[in-house]
Amino acid sequence: MKQRGRHRRRRRGRALRATLAGAGLALTAAATMISTSQATVADDPGALKPLTSSAELDRLRLTEQPVPQRSLDRLAKAMGRPVGVGTVLGGADRSLRGADECDAEEKKALPVEPAATRAYCWDPADSATPLWRPESVTTSGDAESDGRWRGHRVILSGWTREADDGRGLARVAFVDADDPGHLTYTWVLLAVPVDGGRDFRGLVSQVSGMVWYGDKLLVTTSGAERDALYVYDLRRIHRATVGGKEVGRVPGGWSAHGYRWVLPAIASYRPADGNCVREAGTDLSAAPCPDGLSLDRSSAPASLVATQAVPAEDGHHTRLWRYSFNRDPGRSGLLATDSGATVTSTEAYGTKTEDVRGVLSHRPGPFAPPDWYLGRPADEGTHGTLWRQDERGANAASCGAEDTHRCWGDGTGSLSYWQETGDVWSLSGRMLFALPLSAVERELR
Repeated sequence: MKQRGRHRRRRRGRALRATLAGAGLALTAAATMISTSQATVADDPGALKPLTSSAELDRLRLTEQPVPQRSLDRLAKAMGRPVGVGTVLGGADRSLRGADECDAEEKKALPVEPAATRAYCWDPADSATPLWRPESVTTSGDAESDGRWRGHRVILSGWTREADDGRGLARVAFVDADDPGHLTYTWVLLAVPVDGGRDFRGLVSQVSGMVWYGDKLLVTTSGAERDALYVYDLRRIHRATVGGKEVGRVPGGWSAHGYRWVLPAIASYRPADGNCVREAGTDLSAAPCPDGLSLDRSSAPASLVATQAVPAEDGHHTRLWRYSFNRDPGRSGLLATDSGATVTSTEAYGTKTEDVRGVLSHRPGPFAPPDWYLGRPADEGTHGTLWRQDERGANAASCGAEDTHRCWGDGTGSLSYWQETGDVWSLSGRMLFALPLSAVERELR
């Protein structure tokens, strides 16, 4: 915290010339200059508060609930042999546009400070569709320590379609990132097996958080879904055989809302003490629903970190917590459980940072405590804020003439650290972007 004043002039200058170094794209003055009416350094949330009582930690327990193997086998027999990620990438039929091809309105969503070094916007057919919204990101850097999945560099982005009639859907963009100058992608619909594997339904949920670890993909749930997390096996991607907007078994075969691929869940995690609470008014006596997820490879074993987005007007502290992944090779990508299939949090904190959507935990050294990076979405007409917090205090980048902390992207996208390249990936508005974690650490110290 003491270093903040010494860096303000340097940061202010950087904010005024904020650029995408990798793409050579200068951001507009409207994106870099921040209104004097926005929040200033006075909104410091302070230090993290460790949650250590058994009562507090018990509320974070989950119960693992696998889909019966016979149901998965029945579905696979009916739909045909499943495929893997490589086959899906081979059928990529859309391209991400580089930053120089994105319009000014799209680029306004990018961070001011620290600035993105790589940025992309989606195919116009997807960017122009307001019903679908990108919310989460994970990469093959999460999946494997060498950053590749079966030889490929891959980015996964979770999108949500909300609907008033309760018929929302969730899909994932599988992005081939082998060539940084030409990213291609295709869509996979997320689904849940029903009727003993004789059919499937769409996942009616926001995918505000998503982590790929080993061969499993864990996603958050919301709305009518009773579970806190769903688990998908990326070796069990199925082909849809019928077009159209239906989902599931239809006359003549299987439909996935017009997409070529569908991914059925293999398990879920539900709060051990009943359903999690998503409504405003949540307090620390309730079991939280995770909204943001990320992978922490700097912990031993690797861990899933989570946060719940408590609204600013709620009056309660946001919770941050982590679960360890299982070390058993036979349970790759699943969380560590006891003999009763219960998952227990290994660390938890309370923070005064409000409406946290993106969360990242990383230890800067082998014996150092973790730094927590918390992304807040923008208020209307502003940029968001990225805080670094630990048990000693908090800091955020400053920009603009008034040293505002509203310097991050204006979206609610998740955070994902690609250890092999040192980059943090995130989403803001309709932009997918990356920047070095070292730049984030430097600006937020």
